[in-house]
Amino acid sequence: MNSVNESAIEGRPSRLFVCKKNTLSDIVAPRLSKGRKAGFCSMALDLPETTSGIQGPLVKQFSVFLANKVGALLDIVKLLHKNAIHVLAMSVTESTDSAIARILVSDPDQVQDLFQQHDVAFGVSTMVVVELREVATELPKLLAALVMAEVNVHFSYALLTRPRGYAALAIHVDDTECASNVLQGEGFRILSQSDLSR
Repeated sequence: MNSVNESAIEGRPSRLFVCKKNTLSDIVAPRLSKGRKAGFCSMALDLPETTSGIQGPLVKQFSVFLANKVGALLDIVKLLHKNAIHVLAMSVTESTDSAIARILVSDPDQVQDLFQQHDVAFGVSTMVVVELREVATELPKLLAALVMAEVNVHFSYALLTRPRGYAALAIHVDDTECASNVLQGEGFRILSQSDLSR
C-alpha cells in the first residue's frame, strides 16, 4: 500500500505507514504542495524506526539442508548443544530425498562459524519476530495489518521459548522493512536477537 492515511493529513490522529518503494519525501512533498498544513512534517518524525539489512530488530534464520536419513536433525541439534547454543525456534519441511530445518538460535554468529567448520549445508535469511501478548486477538490483527500493507508472508512458525514471558511468532515476509514499520505502527513489539538470546 503506497499511500498515507488522509486522516493524518487533516489533523486527526492516525498511523502513518510508508511501505514498498516510496521514501518519506516522495509521500510528504506532494501532499504539502496541495496546500496541506506543513505541521504534517512533524508527524513524520514520530515514525517507528525501520530496519536495514540484518541489523535492528531482524533476526537471522538458518535453513539447514539435511539428508533424508534417521538422526540427521538430531546430529545438528547435538552439535549446537555441545557448543552451548540453544535452538529457540524450529520448523522442518521434508521432501522425498531431503529436508530443510529452519532454526533460530541463541548465538547466530557462532552457529555460522560452526556450520562452516563442520561442512553443514545451510542458508541464512532474516525473520521478523513479533511478540504476541494475547494470541487469540492479536494474530488476526497482525495478519490484517500485513494484508493492508500488501506484505506477503512466505512462512511462519512459533518460538519454542517465551521471550519476555510472552508468545512470539517468527515471520518470513517479502518486505521486512515494511512489515516491521507497519507492525510497530500497530503497536506490536518486534523482538531483536538480544531479546531472544537472554
